[in-house]
Amino acid sequence: MKRSDRRSRIETAFEHLRRSISAALGAAENAHQEVLNTCAEQEYALRIAQLGAAEAEREPEKIADPADPHFQAALARALAERDEIFQDWTEQGPPSLEKLVAANSPGSAADPFETWLGEFGGGDVAHPPELWRIGTAHVPDSPLSPSFPAVVPALDFAHLRITTDEVPETAETLVQNLLLRIVSHFEPGQVRIHSWDVARLTGTLPDLHPLSSAGLLTAHDPTRLGDMLDVLSDHIKRIHSGALLGEHTTLRALAAANGRRGEPWRIAVLFGNGQPLREEQQQQLQRIARNGLPCGIQLITVDLPLTVNSSVESITLIGENRARTSMTGPEAVVALDEPPTRGKASKACAAIAAEFESRRARVRNFDDLLPDELWQCHSRSELQAPVGFDEGEEVWMRLGDASPHTLIGGPSGSGKTNFLYGMLGAMAARYSPDELELYLLDFKEGVSFAQFTPGKRDPSWLPHANLVGVNVNTDREFGLALLRFLADEMRRRADEAKKHEVTKLEELRAEDPEGRWPRIVAVIDEFQYLFADRDPVTAQATKLLEDVARRGRSQGIHLVLASQDVSGIEAFWGKPAIFEQFILRIALPKARRVLTEHNQAAMDLPRWHAVVNHESGVKHGNEIARIPDATARDTFHQLQQRLWQRRAAGSHPPRLFDGSNLPKLSALEDFRKLTAPVSTPRALLGQVIDVEGTAAAVRLSRSPGRNIAVIGSVREDTTSALGAAALSLSRQHEPGKIKFTIGALLDEVDDDARAVAEELRGRGHEVDVVSLDEISATLDGIAHEIDAGASPVRHCVVLYAVDAAQTTLERKDPVTRACALDSLRKVLKQGPESRVHVIGWWRSVQRVKNTLGMGPVDDIGAWVAFDVHGQELSAFAAGQPVNWSPRSRRGLFFDRSVHSRPEVVLPFDLGGAPPVPAQRSTESDVNVREEAGD
Repeated sequence: MKRSDRRSRIETAFEHLRRSISAALGAAENAHQEVLNTCAEQEYALRIAQLGAAEAEREPEKIADPADPHFQAALARALAERDEIFQDWTEQGPPSLEKLVAANSPGSAADPFETWLGEFGGGDVAHPPELWRIGTAHVPDSPLSPSFPAVVPALDFAHLRITTDEVPETAETLVQNLLLRIVSHFEPGQVRIHSWDVARLTGTLPDLHPLSSAGLLTAHDPTRLGDMLDVLSDHIKRIHSGALLGEHTTLRALAAANGRRGEPWRIAVLFGNGQPLREEQQQQLQRIARNGLPCGIQLITVDLPLTVNSSVESITLIGENRARTSMTGPEAVVALDEPPTRGKASKACAAIAAEFESRRARVRNFDDLLPDELWQCHSRSELQAPVGFDEGEEVWMRLGDASPHTLIGGPSGSGKTNFLYGMLGAMAARYSPDELELYLLDFKEGVSFAQFTPGKRDPSWLPHANLVGVNVNTDREFGLALLRFLADEMRRRADEAKKHEVTKLEELRAEDPEGRWPRIVAVIDEFQYLFADRDPVTAQATKLLEDVARRGRSQGIHLVLASQDVSGIEAFWGKPAIFEQFILRIALPKARRVLTEHNQAAMDLPRWHAVVNHESGVKHGNEIARIPDATARDTFHQLQQRLWQRRAAGSHPPRLFDGSNLPKLSALEDFRKLTAPVSTPRALLGQVIDVEGTAAAVRLSRSPGRNIAVIGSVREDTTSALGAAALSLSRQHEPGKIKFTIGALLDEVDDDARAVAEELRGRGHEVDVVSLDEISATLDGIAHEIDAGASPVRHCVVLYAVDAAQTTLERKDPVTRACALDSLRKVLKQGPESRVHVIGWWRSVQRVKNTLGMGPVDDIGAWVAFDVHGQELSAFAAGQPVNWSPRSRRGLFFDRSVHSRPEVVLPFDLGGAPPVPAQRSTESDVNVREEAGD
């Protein structure tokens, strides 16, 4: 019994175990099946999400068997979720989207084209719209889905790729509508359109064709796509190398910071045929797409394959006036906005073109170049100023480390003088004289720069000008002197920079804030005359120009060279490094050789325009500027009056070198500074052609050879040198400390000699005037005085036309057999050590040699020669060859104790009144305007 009970309990336990295992296996099977069902539904849900609920509902066989309960469950759940989301979006989405679009996109469904088309110009270019309306979107087969505005980004934000179906005209309508919205939103000229159609010459975008008359639309030849791509590429290069050099990396950011946009947007529309472009064109187009948006260049491509790592939105046309976009997703269908009537659109575009032409044709005047307040800019890093206008926007020029020097070119009458006036006025108005110094030189005949100096009727001058040279077409030495001055100033600044352990002017200003370190701008108009001949002047000028051009940038010294044509300057052949420093190029109409060889932009320029190029003349650096009239009456003159009234107390007018006038002895600074007594007096013979206007002076020390010869046959020049020498010596001696013997040995110079004698007597000096008959006895007497020993009183023997007395001096005394010529030679040889000096005039070199006889020529220690050829003077110039051809009212001066080579001088005007500068009268205004191309 016990055994049977135990068996029963065991069987019961096993049965319980079997049922438990069976239940567990059943539960596991159910759980597994539930997991399989869930996975199947999730798999169907994923496929439905990928295809779209509406598409899955329409064509379920794309996913699974329509009778599959798992698919039906997943589809039902997706449709329910969609309806729930659509319900929420229907209540909140459309109003929010309408508000967003209204804030960021011009136009709405209730605002058709006809209500605003033609009312242009209200858009803010500093903060342009991000979205632009193209139509109304809705989700088909969804009764709960309301319509909403469809928009796309444009301009600075994204490129646009359009793919068409069998109705390509829809793409043209879409593009035209979008462009009409954009060009009508901004001021005319802020948007430029380039179009290219592989199949048509002019049929693309017909409603926009009126814009082409004003240059706002350019239709490119279908066979010359490369030209359009080159234009766009050049814009990108120019903007990157110019406008985007600072902290901003996009034109949009720059415009937001400045509140204005200096560059227009450029939209390139390309209609293809579904085939890729040639490989090189495709690569160039992709480069434009990658780099264009920061530079304001947007692409709109139609049926043109384009793959690029840049922001691109897509529109796929799916039928007439229907599309899908990447902005609305594949479910939504966009009903494109209806275009305006062709007449309305064309009329609006014509109005935009007319307004743009009107604004472009409006001549901006000189005052538009000037700032609101004078002298508010600092030139620590560079000088910059507007020089013209491009469709109302200022075109600036910059002089600094990046573009240190300027080359200006243009034939006669092209407006160089007018451009220089505008440039100088714009700079002078922005920078004070402590920030900017001007050195102005004009090699052509005229008075263009005389405006900046005091005149007879107008005492004002340009406070920034330190030197003005006019009418120097025959005085190339003055240009050489200016370059030498600039080189010396460059070295002086470099030495000061070394003391402060810096290298650049900007750093020197920071280290020496108390110093005066303005930037220097040297303007040389018609500079080619400086290098016109093969002579030492050209050689020295070329060397100095190269040095200043290469090293001047770091010391704030900038050259502005203007010329009609630089190609024929032989001195620069084989020296391209000189012009390589002239980064900024200004090409006026028909200018040659200023820009690069392949840049012919100046050939088509109209009058009053210029190409401003900060890229050494490379094509992509071109900026076309309209130059205002700066030479008309009451333009620059009024500015100069304002600047002159603001000048610092104690400021001095600029030094004027006028090659058509002789310097007044009485006005010469070196002459005015002469005082008595001095130990070693200086005899002034003329004025050296240099920046400072220093005198050609000979020190009359008690040394052998301290005599002066004036050589030449022109009476006005030679008597001027003799008179100036005597008058300057009289100012350095108190009465009784010097005596003068004046020999008037020629009848026609008697009045000149006696006029000088009268002035010397008027100053209290002892003066003896002797004639030809008395000269022999006088020289004998002076020779006897020398034999008696040195006199405490200086004796100056001034002989007018020594050679006229040659025969008289050669006559021998019948008793002593001596002649006065020997006495003259003795005075020349021994006189200086006894304080006796001869200042004599001979009418030729040979006559000087006849007077000296076999004696050494160094008894004449200094000389000034007029109308004498250089080869005749070699013996008097230490044997070196003298390269000199006589010039009217110019002489050659050499002092063997000072000079290594002779230098050119101007004879003095001995009259008492100061020289009259070139006047800015009505006639002068006319001359300047003629030089400016008026």
